[in-house]
Formats: sequence, C-alpha cells, structure tokens
Amino acid sequence: MTRHTIRRIVFQILFALESNPETNIEELYTQIQSESEANDIGVIPVYLTELVNGVVSKKEELNQVITSHLSNKWSISRLNKTDLLILRIAIYEAQFEDGVPKKVAINEALQLSKEFSDEKSRRFINGVLSNLITEKQNDAE
Repeated sequence: MTRHTIRRIVFQILFALESNPETNIEELYTQIQSESEANDIGVIPVYLTELVNGVVSKKEELNQVITSHLSNKWSISRLNKTDLLILRIAIYEAQFEDGVPKKVAINEALQLSKEFSDEKSRRFINGVLSNLITEKQNDAE
C-alpha cells in the first residue's frame, strides 16, 4: 500500500470520526483489514494507525497551528471539514513525522484536496501550508 493510499484512508477514517465522534475506530480498522485482505494487500500498515492516532491525539495542537495561520477574517469553525482534516494531516506529518519532508506533506495535502475537495480549497490549503513552512524556515534561521 503506497503512502498516498494510506493518507487517503487516514483522511476517510478521520472524516468518519469527525462526522460521528461515537464511531468505533476499531470497527473501521476491521473493515479496512477485511478490504485489504480481499484485495490481497495484507495487514494494515503501521503508518496508517500511527497517522490516525497522531492526528487524533494532537487535534487541539494542530487546530491552534491552523488558527494561527488563518487570516483575521477566518476562524477554524468556518473551515469546511474536508479542508480542516487535510490541513491536520499535513501539519501533523510536517511537524511530527521525521521521515516525511515538509514539501512531501504539502504535496500530499494538495493531492488529497484534488481528490476530496475543489480548486478553491486546494489553493487555500496550499496558502496555509506554504505560510506555515515559510514561518518554520524563518524560525530556523
């Protein structure tokens, strides 16, 4: 299973959890496992569960980062669920996954936005993530 496929599944799991907080995550994993076996993919990759658990556990911190990179006219509650989840995944990977270069996290977020959102959202996501990466680079200098 490619990393992009993993991210797509992570997005879908997070969307289910965000839509219904009562969703049983173990049942989602069981369903994914069944589908993976049916497609001869095998076991659920560790990275998939790490990414889901990481984004869920760091949700408030990720929301704070997102909020700090929105214009004054925007609040996190105004973002659509799709854009918010894509931003959380990308920021989590950029900040907490050492093996994922920041540019890869941005590119993958843009790919997810092409699949699950529209061009306007893709540009918005790109702007927020580009500002975040630029800020991090300036802080490092």
